[in-house]
Amino acid sequence: MLSTGRTPFLPRVEPTLSVTTTADAPPSAPPPRRAGSSGVRCAGLAAGLLLLLVVALLSVAVGAKQLSPTEVWQGLVSASSPEHAVVHRMRLPRTLLGLLAGAALGVAGALMQALTRNPLADPGLLGINAGASAAVATATALLGVGTVQGWIWYALLGAVTVTVLVHAVAGGHRATPDRLALAGAALNAVLYSYVSAVMLLDAASLDRLRFWTVGSLAGAEFATLRTVAPFVGAGLLVGLAAARPLNALALGDDAARALGARPALIRGAAVAAVTLLCGAATAACGPIVFVGLLVPHLVRALTGPDLRWLLPGCAVLAPVLLLGADVAGRVLGRPGELQVGLVTAVLGGPLFLRLVARR
Repeated sequence: MLSTGRTPFLPRVEPTLSVTTTADAPPSAPPPRRAGSSGVRCAGLAAGLLLLLVVALLSVAVGAKQLSPTEVWQGLVSASSPEHAVVHRMRLPRTLLGLLAGAALGVAGALMQALTRNPLADPGLLGINAGASAAVATATALLGVGTVQGWIWYALLGAVTVTVLVHAVAGGHRATPDRLALAGAALNAVLYSYVSAVMLLDAASLDRLRFWTVGSLAGAEFATLRTVAPFVGAGLLVGLAAARPLNALALGDDAARALGARPALIRGAAVAAVTLLCGAATAACGPIVFVGLLVPHLVRALTGPDLRWLLPGCAVLAPVLLLGADVAGRVLGRPGELQVGLVTAVLGGPLFLRLVARR
């Protein structure tokens, strides 16, 4: 068969356009709801409030001494009932203190993580808890102060002093998150060494501070609540007011200035809020660990990084963790009890290691 060298003729095919009208198109499915949408956030916050109510009721009803629900109710409403001293004078102030301290530690932890841009930051990163502890140890050893009402003022003074010192060491108005973290870590180590030395050298201080240094809600009184509540309330208000500017600061200082924010003022307000919250909570309960570290991570999985939702979520779920640990310590330690600081350390240690491994 001979080839002519010519390309065989192929018919030309004209391209055709297929046009589908809107009326003929199948209806599209609605977009899926995102995990951080407002509906999911509101539902999560409502569920957190319900869980907080349940844990608060358990904190009032459960303790080293077993009481029936009727006896608990009588202890709340009747001053003449034999359970009144247990429920109204011991468990109710303890529950309310757990609510205040938990909200303070949770919000302070979220503020610290946003301020330093460090997901593993906690309220003790700037040395605030260490400053409060050092001031309380000094007041106990040198001045003989042995009540929470007296400790609160020294704890706040120590927290404020260390905050100013950390800012000065970190460069004042030129302080950056990295410098703040390094200065706080250095002062944290020095101050906790000082507290240990005071307790070892003074037997009387050791007896007074041994439960406080572990972290405990035991011995709470209404007088303690009246002293702590104004400082916690002021810290919460300042922290919530700084939520939107801190969102802008997360984009960087230049972007925050472009949006009309002032980075130095924002950091100062956030540090002031953390100082008030940590100083009051540490004075009333001692240095309780891991609450301010873990709760923001748990809440952030539901709300996302927006501090306008993250801070209220921490204020609700942190007391759930603190009161739940306190109830567990009372049940597991019968006829005595385990201090809440020990329970949060046991629960928080493995979770902290998991966070470090993931990061």
